[in-house]
Amino acid sequence: MSERDIEYVLPLRRHDTIGEAELVRYLEWLSGHVEVTVVDGSASDLFAGLARVLPAEVRHLAPRHPGLNGKARGVLTGVEAARHELIVLADDDIRYDETALAAVADRLGDADLVRPQNLYSSYPWHARWDTARMLVARAFGGDYGGTLGVRRSTLQAAGGYSADVLFENLELERTVRCVGGKVDVARDVYVLRRPPTARHFLGQRVRQAYDDFAQPRRLLTELAILPLVTAGVAHRKWPLLAALAAAVVGVAEVGRRRDGGARRIPVGTTLWTPLWILERAVSVWLALIARLRGGIVYAGARIPSAGTPLPILRRRIAGMRSASDG
Repeated sequence: MSERDIEYVLPLRRHDTIGEAELVRYLEWLSGHVEVTVVDGSASDLFAGLARVLPAEVRHLAPRHPGLNGKARGVLTGVEAARHELIVLADDDIRYDETALAAVADRLGDADLVRPQNLYSSYPWHARWDTARMLVARAFGGDYGGTLGVRRSTLQAAGGYSADVLFENLELERTVRCVGGKVDVARDVYVLRRPPTARHFLGQRVRQAYDDFAQPRRLLTELAILPLVTAGVAHRKWPLLAALAAAVVGVAEVGRRRDGGARRIPVGTTLWTPLWILERAVSVWLALIARLRGGIVYAGARIPSAGTPLPILRRRIAGMRSASDG
């Protein structure tokens, strides 16, 4: 299959022009390999400014779908407008190369959704901190990063997915599964991601923890960490706490070594895992407070739901199919 048979959809919402020149250079390179659609939900002046500097080959659209989650609105608009069956969805900090593009396209030959592994292109302290989170996720299955590959026909058969939830990657994947689509968790396909600023990273802590409301068992586990650690400190159970810290580092190392990761992921990142665990132990309680107040504020909107519960999602898909058959 030719590279030109792939659509690259970039949902975008900017508040300034920082990094614009580098992004445009990347899109110029990308448009030489695949069809590119940018769905830009930025303010009108930023939208117009980007339109003036984008390569002519890059299609530039405004989001058309309703919803609370701007990224999901952009994805749905881009998928609807896509000219090809195979689609790569990517955040604005994702940087594919030819090898990664070809790998995702190849895996879509036997799957309806491909979830590759992100790696940071450089490792300031906060990228190492977040890599610890990625490694724990890899140990228990796979990480949800900033890019996916999806078949357009499969997502359209599901009637799209909800744009009113926070954890939109998980929502999209669950929707694909509910229509019988095959999901490939491609832990061995590595796609680079530019690290955020430290300020942006710190601002994401509670929002990322809020995603766990879409995964109740994980949520309950993380809510239990802070009381257990507090009790351990209060009773001076230092050997037990040290053993637990060593155990989580061991879990992260399992994730680092999976599917060739040890060749790509810096070994020292595993040592940041206890800090990430403690951060999540606090953030998840702050996320619970946000939930009780009506939801998390994300990109200017308050979003109550992290994800549609699976029984409701299955009933929605079944109802849509029944109506279609009727």
